[in-house]
Amino acid sequence: MERLKVNLLGTELSNPVIPASGTFGYGREFAELYDIDILGTFSFKGTTLHPRLGNPLPRIAEAPAGMLNAVGLQNPGVDRVIEEELPNLARIFHKPVMANVSGFSVEEYAETCRRLDACNQVGWLEVNISCPNVHHGGMSFGTDPAMAARVVRAVKAVTTKPVIMKLSPNVTDIVAIAAACEDAGADGISLINTLMGLRIDLKARRPILANATGGLSGPAVFPVALRMVWQVAKAVSVPVIGMGGVSTAEDVLEMMLAGATAVEVGAANLADPFACKRIIEDLPSVLDRYGIDHISDIIGGAL
Repeated sequence: MERLKVNLLGTELSNPVIPASGTFGYGREFAELYDIDILGTFSFKGTTLHPRLGNPLPRIAEAPAGMLNAVGLQNPGVDRVIEEELPNLARIFHKPVMANVSGFSVEEYAETCRRLDACNQVGWLEVNISCPNVHHGGMSFGTDPAMAARVVRAVKAVTTKPVIMKLSPNVTDIVAIAAACEDAGADGISLINTLMGLRIDLKARRPILANATGGLSGPAVFPVALRMVWQVAKAVSVPVIGMGGVSTAEDVLEMMLAGATAVEVGAANLADPFACKRIIEDLPSVLDRYGIDHISDIIGGAL
């Protein structure tokens, strides 16, 4: 539908709805339920240079209006993703896909992105800088503007495709991080990743998660995510992708009014595997309700 189209860094999306990394796998399970070609695109499972088994169980804990997860970036490693997952993906999804990349050193980020950059089906590289920097005592790359900029410059030096930096909300000044990424050459910004949280088992008197803390996602984080998208969109000139607690078509419009060009849907996919399909199908009637002719017209309308 023409009125739902948006342009993301030179590529036209049929709509702005993008399942978020870590909530959609490589698309196979969802393709058994509906035609995933209706999606604008999707961000596949976070990929690292080497295979990772992830954190010990339990990894998931419920929370009011959300959930905590500490999966720990479980993935088969970039080579297997390229050799097995992308060919399988090409059979069920016929649009450019977003490659989500994680790393534990600047060199790892760069090498993983370099390998994925050569894959025809990858349209964008979404670089998650919420990972602990092993060379800096475990501090997340995304908590320091200088470290974030180093990752951007290293990735841009070895890639040709648009680089979108995914930011952590667990910082004092997210605008400073976003501005540093833009100044270093990032083509876009996506935010937010999960907020750090904790749940305690009253009977066992210890944290529910084996990792103790985990990332909070779901409707509980939506107002925080919306505020950060609004702040960053005002401060940078590159496109912003908004996410965090999005579960309805109305949420998508709020994110876009706050400055997002496209919107990722995360935890909602885990609660309802048809969430993205429902949101896309609901968008035309919601646009009608608010007198909006074309969805791209509202981008940044509340700035």
